[in-house]
Amino acid sequence: MTAAPLTQRRSNLTLATFSLVCLPLAAFGVALPVTLPEFYASHVGIDIAMVGYMFMAVRAIDIVADPFIGAAMDRTRTRLGRYRPWMIASAPVLMLAALMMFVLVRPGAGPGYLFLWLLVLYLGFSVGTLSQLGWASVLAPEYDQRSRVYAWWQAFNIIGVIGILILPAAVVQLGVGDYVAGVHIMGWVIIALLPLTIGLAVLKVPEPVTVTDGAHGGFRAYIDLLKRPTVSRLLAADLLLGIAPGITGSLLFFFFDQIKGYDRAEASIFMLLYFIGGLVGAPIWARLANRIGKAPALIVASLIFAGLYFGATLLPGGNFALTAVAMFIAGLPYAAGLFLLRAMMADAGDEVRLETGVERTGLMFSILSATTKLGHVFALIPYAVLGWVGFEAVAPQGGNSPTALLTLQIMFVVAPAVLIALAALALRNYPLTPARHDDIRRALDARAAQTEPA
Repeated sequence: MTAAPLTQRRSNLTLATFSLVCLPLAAFGVALPVTLPEFYASHVGIDIAMVGYMFMAVRAIDIVADPFIGAAMDRTRTRLGRYRPWMIASAPVLMLAALMMFVLVRPGAGPGYLFLWLLVLYLGFSVGTLSQLGWASVLAPEYDQRSRVYAWWQAFNIIGVIGILILPAAVVQLGVGDYVAGVHIMGWVIIALLPLTIGLAVLKVPEPVTVTDGAHGGFRAYIDLLKRPTVSRLLAADLLLGIAPGITGSLLFFFFDQIKGYDRAEASIFMLLYFIGGLVGAPIWARLANRIGKAPALIVASLIFAGLYFGATLLPGGNFALTAVAMFIAGLPYAAGLFLLRAMMADAGDEVRLETGVERTGLMFSILSATTKLGHVFALIPYAVLGWVGFEAVAPQGGNSPTALLTLQIMFVVAPAVLIALAALALRNYPLTPARHDDIRRALDARAAQTEPA
């Protein structure tokens, strides 16, 4: 078998073209925990607790499906590569799901409608994101260059998030329509971007394929990966860092409206500034990772993130400018965990390939994706809790009860800050250092040289 040669440094144009796919995928990524739960509770009229149950149920199915998708990707052999065919296949599925979830849904649709199309959306989203993450891992196998690839990936994710957050507010401000019309237009934009961005990436971005020997390993390989210290640390950190922003996103409109007294447009601006902060901060954490290593950089970023988030959410309401600045600053460390954890998982994939001789990157990213989604499932538990304490998405006359509002504050302010700090703790003494990865790359290159035919 012939192993892929060491790749050259990818140009900024190549990475930008590759990362364009993040725009529609990131739109789904923010809509699933932020826009759609609130939209289906407030506009479609499904009970808030039932919305939480439906999202959690679909997430559970999706989590089970992810390893099968990842393992299938690892076994894929086509002229287009390993991951590109899967990305192509995700486009029509996601376009249909966007049409049904954002555009054609009407008030009165029941939990069954939400469950069915949410399941289609999640499965298509899994295929799209896993194929892109796997593809990114082979674009640049070197330690520092891999951080660069995933930093570009994360930057375009945040641009997609910012764009999709601006869209509903822009629709209202420009007089094009109301908030509901903004959600419909959000769906149409996603539908238009999917074939355009995926088509450009498939046509313009190469996909080096690493050919390995040996059986994939099936379920036993999955369990073996979970036992690895490198993988288990990454999964723990990813789970915690997935729950925290998931809680923030799912409760943000309720918190700023019913606790701080800001309207939806103002709350959207706060979220927008938060993500702009993440975009500005991403290069900082990429440089720090190249200087001190990915794990130490992520520990530093997480501790700073926890402190800044806690401080920003404790500010009193009524001062829009102060809150806006605080949310921007709190967002500066936001992107660090998202792209560094994925770059670290790609590094761990090299370690697994060296020790087993088998390509399991797709499976490993599916495990990471599963913990991220599990984090989002836990992040929707507050919806159920709020339902238990009598919280109403549309505040009744006189407002929600003091108990319901206190519960909302505890879950929005305290829980995410604690979870982010615990993620830093999970990465202490992370074993896959830059020096260790350099040794792994040299061994893989030596193996490639020995197996390459004259």
